[in-house]
Amino acid sequence: MNGKVYLVGAGPGDPGLITQKGIDCIAAADVIVYDYLASRQLLALAPENTEMIYAGKQGGDHTLSQDQINALIVEKAAAGNMVVRLKGGDPFIFGRGGEEIEALTERGLPFEIVPGVTSAIAAPAYAGIPLTHRRYTSSVTFITGHEDPEKTESAIRWEALAQTGGTLVFLMGVKNLPRITARLVSCGMEPDTPAALIRWGTTPSQECVTGTLSTITENVERAGLKPPCIIVIGHVAALREKMKWFEDRPLFGKRIIVTRARKQASDLVKRLSGLGAECLEYPAIRVVPAGDTTLIDEAIENIGRFDWLVFTSVNGVDVFFSRLQSLGKDTRALGHVRSAAIGPATAARMGAFGLNADIIPESFRAESVVDAFSGQNVEGKRILLPRAAGARPVLPVELTKMGAFVEEIIAYTAVSDMERSDALIRQLRAGEVDMVTFTSSSTVTIFRAILLDDSFSLLTKNLKVAAIGPITAETAVKQGFSVDVEAETYTIDGLCEAIINYWR
Repeated sequence: MNGKVYLVGAGPGDPGLITQKGIDCIAAADVIVYDYLASRQLLALAPENTEMIYAGKQGGDHTLSQDQINALIVEKAAAGNMVVRLKGGDPFIFGRGGEEIEALTERGLPFEIVPGVTSAIAAPAYAGIPLTHRRYTSSVTFITGHEDPEKTESAIRWEALAQTGGTLVFLMGVKNLPRITARLVSCGMEPDTPAALIRWGTTPSQECVTGTLSTITENVERAGLKPPCIIVIGHVAALREKMKWFEDRPLFGKRIIVTRARKQASDLVKRLSGLGAECLEYPAIRVVPAGDTTLIDEAIENIGRFDWLVFTSVNGVDVFFSRLQSLGKDTRALGHVRSAAIGPATAARMGAFGLNADIIPESFRAESVVDAFSGQNVEGKRILLPRAAGARPVLPVELTKMGAFVEEIIAYTAVSDMERSDALIRQLRAGEVDMVTFTSSSTVTIFRAILLDDSFSLLTKNLKVAAIGPITAETAVKQGFSVDVEAETYTIDGLCEAIINYWR
């Protein structure tokens, strides 16, 4: 049985700009053939067993020729696979998508087109340049910056372009910039017409150089701007000075390592990315439920003998309720049990399962839970505490001193998940990282373990360290790090606010 090919536009670089249908296609793909300009974050949305094939398409360095790409998607589809051809921008805007579809139609293979946000529109928008504006222009023209080199004559009507009075957007034209500006001026466009070049538009690496037709080439050369770039020519380019917004975000241009577990990293990544940072995801830990569930299952089966249920993390909540449901029970089994949570995130996860926390301490650490319990009579009360292996003993020790009977159960373990340590060390050595964030002591110890002792000082020489709270910060110092940022509120929002204040 033949498969099917989905020609998916990946958008201009910001992974948030892909369409929902594009995401659905990636999530169901057997094979993904992706380009250089497609965000790697989108590949993480695919199933683990999806075959990933890099097609290149970087300026001047094509891993596969277009004919080879055509043959490849035909081969994979003919073998019965659901193939996603993931292309930067929109596949039908100078993306050679038409050629790939022609190859499929010749073999009678089914396909669908999933449009993407083209960089021709998105990059100027992220640079603060509206392509149309009722006071300046009512038309916009998209032009390739380099025509097919095999053409004997140019198909571009330069005289018409120079006289439109509208906005001109050239894609992939950095190398031909002197020729483009010279042709437009020679055909009658005013030399003082505003112009702008946007490199890596919509990404944290975005750069923008402005000028006029007479100065833009020199300005670009001085700035050392290289492909990929979008060229915008027209009066709207001058609006950037009062409309730019993307580069003005507080963390723009900062590269920040996120070490949080992969399943929990999304909140921190979204917050930091929204503030302008480029997040490098190197999850230090992976949360693994306890291999032997005998103790937690017995506790759940006999939940009636407990007076309190205390959760110290979202992971503990997830594991507990997973076992509760596996045993055919739900929140009704906890009707008589009072509960406590460390932090609003833990309390919110409890709420998602229908359990409201009776105690949420003001500060999100074990000592604060102890303080919160000081107003409760726990003498002779039985407290169930499902949490991580190796957790600090403060909570059970202090509650026991207050007369409670604490049953601590290992619900899960944090294990190392540093699969890309070579890439991490390479980036640290090259000085390409500004900061590393630690959200738990386990992320600190595992991250430290992959940095060789003889190169630790060199790799962390200019690396700033941000810790989510005092316990994590203390662990970082013991491991040899110098802590630059410590959140006053021990939450993701608190950590991000502390990072903003540090660089502000």
